[in-house]
Amino acid sequence: MAEQEQSLLDAFIDVYMSSLKYLDEFVSEPAKEFHLSFEQYLILREITRNHDVTLMDIASKRQVTRSAISRQIKVLLKQGYLRQQPDENDRRRLYLIATDAGKRAERVIRQRINQRFQGWVDVYGNERAHDILTFIQDFSQVTRMKK
Repeated sequence: MAEQEQSLLDAFIDVYMSSLKYLDEFVSEPAKEFHLSFEQYLILREITRNHDVTLMDIASKRQVTRSAISRQIKVLLKQGYLRQQPDENDRRRLYLIATDAGKRAERVIRQRINQRFQGWVDVYGNERAHDILTFIQDFSQVTRMKK
């Protein structure tokens, strides 16, 4: 590896160690008061925005296994943020419905996330925020292609 590339790699490692690995923590902080992970919040958001959502709908949309979503939903059910309602025509089919507590939690977390995001836009500006998003999307696409 050339010296210039090594310096670039070292800079990437430094940025990762000092910033990027904390990004998930920074993003998930607004949901902590409600004892939810960011992933659980996103599932709750999906359910509050749509009707007749099933576990399989969420798993398909996220391209993950049913059991991965089931673990997340179990937490939401246990904490009283969701309830299950059987389909009237097929009692085996369970719809996920946000409780009043779930709707409130989703609303408060969404407001906090919006404030955080607006803070980023205020610091970086709209154009740079779009550039960062475009880079992350490109990186994600290239990473998926290499698998």
